[in-house]
Amino acid sequence: MRSALIQLTVSDDPVANLPVTLDLVRQAVAGGAGFVLTPELTNGLSSSRAFQRGVFRHEEEDATLAALRAEAKAAGIWLLIGSLGLLTHDADGRFANRSLLVGPDGGIAARYDKIHMFDVNVSATEVYRESEGYRPGTRAVVAETPFARLGMSVCYDVRFPALYRRLAQGGAQVITVPAAFNHITGAAHWETLLRARAIETGCFVLAPAQTGFHPEANGKGRRTHGHSLAIAPWGEVLADAGTAPGMTFVDLDLARVEEARHRVPSLSHDRDFDGP
Repeated sequence: MRSALIQLTVSDDPVANLPVTLDLVRQAVAGGAGFVLTPELTNGLSSSRAFQRGVFRHEEEDATLAALRAEAKAAGIWLLIGSLGLLTHDADGRFANRSLLVGPDGGIAARYDKIHMFDVNVSATEVYRESEGYRPGTRAVVAETPFARLGMSVCYDVRFPALYRRLAQGGAQVITVPAAFNHITGAAHWETLLRARAIETGCFVLAPAQTGFHPEANGKGRRTHGHSLAIAPWGEVLADAGTAPGMTFVDLDLARVEEARHRVPSLSHDRDFDGP
């Protein structure tokens, strides 16, 4: 299966972001991709919860989702919408950071809500509390497709290897890690973490990313690392998108999954132990 990782520099305006995303999806299809992946928060990045409340929609009303579902159906492709910020009906009013797998019929084949929230102190001036605006998911997801079993995750999840072991032992052959990775932590950790998750699981890892400076209506903004990556099951970097928006193609051969797991069958070597 030929896959395409789409790299975006979204603003906080879903209406303005959508045409750019659709154009890149169409370019990916023209290049022969049957599986196209977009990054985390494809509809928009913002530091303002009040602003997000004004532009986010519930899943059934989200214009970005509707347009991308229609595009997947028209092209007959599988499309991973890395994630969308969506309103929920939760009593505390927090959003969902939801990854959605769309099939060639335009239907939603799988949903995954990001489990691990980015509550970190990157520096004295960059402090993030994702859990204040988004409520964490509670369920790991492996999705069946005709070309592979996909283990779904989002961004900060990548720092929690137990999730990926669970996905691989649950049948995943390809793991998706759409992200809007911070530019500071990204430079230090992004590639290393993704390669580690591929090596530990014997899976392909596909990680479409946000990149560059993301402007906001309030004059603020944030930077993301870029470098959408495709990693082979043995840990080799197959493709690196660099820092420009665009797309990157990669061809998947699932025989490499079986080969890596045969050489190092660590997924079957769990042992109980005591302490600490």
